[in-house]
Amino acid sequence: MASRLLVIGNGMASVRLLEALWKRAPGAYDVTVVGAEPQAAYNRVLLSALIANDVTLADIAMKDRSWYSDRGFELLCGDPVCSLDVASRFAHLASGRAIDFDACVLATGSTAIKLPLPGIDLPGVITFRDLADVAVMETAVAQGKRVAVIGGGLLGIEAAYGLVKRGVPTTLVHVLDRLMERQLDAAGAALLARALRSKGVDLSLARQTVAVTGETAATGLRFADVRELAADLVVCAVGVRPNVGLARDAGIAVNRGIVVDDGMAASQPGIFAIGECAEHRGVAYGLVEPCYAQAEVLAARLAGGEGRFEGLVLATNLKASGVPVFSAGDFSGEAGTRSTVIEDKHGGLYRKLVFSGSRLVGCVLVGDADDGLWLLDLIRRGTDVSAMRSDLVHGRDYAERAPASLMVAA
Repeated sequence: MASRLLVIGNGMASVRLLEALWKRAPGAYDVTVVGAEPQAAYNRVLLSALIANDVTLADIAMKDRSWYSDRGFELLCGDPVCSLDVASRFAHLASGRAIDFDACVLATGSTAIKLPLPGIDLPGVITFRDLADVAVMETAVAQGKRVAVIGGGLLGIEAAYGLVKRGVPTTLVHVLDRLMERQLDAAGAALLARALRSKGVDLSLARQTVAVTGETAATGLRFADVRELAADLVVCAVGVRPNVGLARDAGIAVNRGIVVDDGMAASQPGIFAIGECAEHRGVAYGLVEPCYAQAEVLAARLAGGEGRFEGLVLATNLKASGVPVFSAGDFSGEAGTRSTVIEDKHGGLYRKLVFSGSRLVGCVLVGDADDGLWLLDLIRRGTDVSAMRSDLVHGRDYAERAPASLMVAA
């Protein structure tokens, strides 16, 4: 009889795990997948493109229900797990159903953060995390509402741009004086801000929001300088936190995320965690690539093989804003590093490469990010780039035209 595998969560990491496990060991497990949302898995990364009307619901769907059933996977949607009994190996669902298991994978993802502000729970205040949020934003589009988006990071920018592209008057509010401060240096952020303004996004930077105004529904924002911004809909896009409540209540070790080892095993035997809910070597990843890598490692382990997740140099790729942005590694330039920068403000282009000795350790690209993945590979491999270091900032095509003898040395 096949071992019973319970996968809690039906997001992108969960689907990648199921794909990889089926490829490596089809039929090895009696699999039950439980998702909190009513839909089967979809590509959450494309929600901003959905708002912008660049893709359809069909485009962002990852697997339909028949994909699960064809492989013998039982899929339960809209019936979240409420409690987990690790000792007796039972999970209890909101419907009252109990599911027994031999091994359990927690892929519970993250929850969007709402700022602890007066008025934050008023109708008309949402986060930007799932299809239900997108549905509310679609109503704002249809009704011509004014929207305020709080948060100048990746999600906030993409939400604001998607709404502006649909003709919705939108103001992006950020507490700091520059956008994407975790991924861009000051010069790159300034160029991005100019480009977004040119595309119709109203930016309100260095604005600390202190309250959502309104009595029975949101009417706008109030700032620390007492100024106010009128808005019919407020979208909070200020970050996410790992969903760890289920694990914590079950006695599984939790810090910011569910603590896992290099094989994605949690502190209790037979319990694993992957994706945004997991914390590996002190890092809880909020990006798709490391979550997929974790899923592949766990699939190998569950299939009886070997695999180790040793962490990744992170990269950020902003695609849905109409302004290509890519950053990776030590983009700020720590002590002992050297940076090479070229900037064309008129053309909206900015490139910064950071070197430590003969190695590339970080980069920022704004306006043209085509070389981003190539540069990321150089960073992750620790490639000796000394033979083409002066040429790298001009792009891959230029750098790779170096004499063959130099390229061999690189």
